[in-house]
Amino acid sequence: MDGYDFVLDIAASSGNWLVDGITGKRFLDLFSFFASAPLGINPSCIVEDQEFLRELTAAAVNKPSNPDLYTVPYATFVTTFARVLGDPRLPHLFFVDGGALAVENALKAAFDWKAQKLGLDDEAVDGLQVLHLERSFHGRSGYTMSLTNTEPSKTARYPKFGWPRIPSPALQHPLGEHTGANEEAERRALRAAETAFRDAGGTIACFIAEPIQGEGGDNHLSAGFLQAMQRLCRQYDALFVLDEVQSGCGITGTAWAYQQLGLAPDLVAFGKKTQVCGVMGGGRIDEVPDNVFAVSSRISSTWGGNLADMVRATRILETIEATRLFDTVAQRGKYLRDGLEALAAQYPAVLTNARGRGLMCAIDLPDTKVRDEVLRRMYQDHQVIALPCGERSLRVRPPLTIGESEIDQALQALARSVEPLGT
Repeated sequence: MDGYDFVLDIAASSGNWLVDGITGKRFLDLFSFFASAPLGINPSCIVEDQEFLRELTAAAVNKPSNPDLYTVPYATFVTTFARVLGDPRLPHLFFVDGGALAVENALKAAFDWKAQKLGLDDEAVDGLQVLHLERSFHGRSGYTMSLTNTEPSKTARYPKFGWPRIPSPALQHPLGEHTGANEEAERRALRAAETAFRDAGGTIACFIAEPIQGEGGDNHLSAGFLQAMQRLCRQYDALFVLDEVQSGCGITGTAWAYQQLGLAPDLVAFGKKTQVCGVMGGGRIDEVPDNVFAVSSRISSTWGGNLADMVRATRILETIEATRLFDTVAQRGKYLRDGLEALAAQYPAVLTNARGRGLMCAIDLPDTKVRDEVLRRMYQDHQVIALPCGERSLRVRPPLTIGESEIDQALQALARSVEPLGT
């Protein structure tokens, strides 16, 4: 929201519409609190259910330490999460506040696993490493700052590890027009990955990636590339870790993006739409019996997530399940992507590389300056809030409940904002 002169009127806002408390204007929400509000603001399943509001209030009065004292709302949340979002291959669940700390604890799980595999002592573990991609955003906490490499201002002047970083072979769209370039980018990245594994001498604990790099530019990675990276991880005895903090909980049309890519991760970090952040673990992690999920307090925090967030998340997940919302997201996502592709065909000099999986969609502008000007026009002239990403991309992160008529309004706002720039 940097740069927006906007004061959110929480009470007046509803669903996919945000109201400016200063001007009273309504804004179409393609932002959803940075992809963290799956049902939009003030969803009816929450605000119109007085019994549930009493339950939510009761959970908010106190803030128990969930890892130590179990409650019925906590148990209900865990079982609901496992039913709606769970993967039987990833039976271990760890909860914490914040997406960066979700990734942080996934890395700790991988370090512990690798250290035990190699029989390393406390001094030797300092040599363990994490293989990662250029243009990644994994958070701004301790370990994660060594992985995040989008805007330099977010990690500058903080000490970081020099862990191996390889090119991100972001797919260019339309895919049929960029086959050769996309394949060469993937070959280059895989060569770099194999070199990094060989040069590391067995010290790489894991490879981590966002299936779709959000802040780095909505960079889509192909199933083939990620499957090849998964094979390399197995070949070199490293864990395969996915950061689905932004791409998870249905925005791609399935619970997790990796389910569409033929992947079997060992660890998955989640957050944002799930309200409570954390890690799902399984796969090769259980090759080490005394892994962090099996040994008490190897990874933990005081609250282990927030009980009020868990109660809200339970209702959100129940609603997603009852309405089969992920199926709707897949349909609406295609509608949105088709619309972006049509605009790219109409304004080829200004709009390129229309792409998306489900509602996680984006399009490129010629440069940063033009992109920012288009976002400004959409906001000021057409009351539509969208987001930048990468050097020149415009991304949309609507609530999962957005309708076709609202998608039409968003596309119309984009068209009118780029029209003065020519075709």
